Amino acid sequence: MKPVEIYTSDTCGYCHSAKDYFNQNNIQFVEHNISADASARKELIKKGYRSVPVIVIGTEEILGFDKEKISSLLGI
Repeated sequence: MKPVEIYTSDTCGYCHSAKDYFNQNNIQFVEHNISADASARKELIKKGYRSVPVIVIGTEEILGFDKEKISSLLGI
């Protein structure tokens, strides 16, 4: 399975929904919380994003919680 990374913030409802979705489907992910980690925030901005969630699956970057696209990329 492709590695999954998610950029989140403490106050982002869609971030919580995405993490819940991953947990419900037993998808391991690495969380980068921009509220708590300044280097994660810089990394996100360097990628060209200023909002979260940004979900990275392999080489694909998804802005927002697009459940259909995520499911398709993960083969769920």
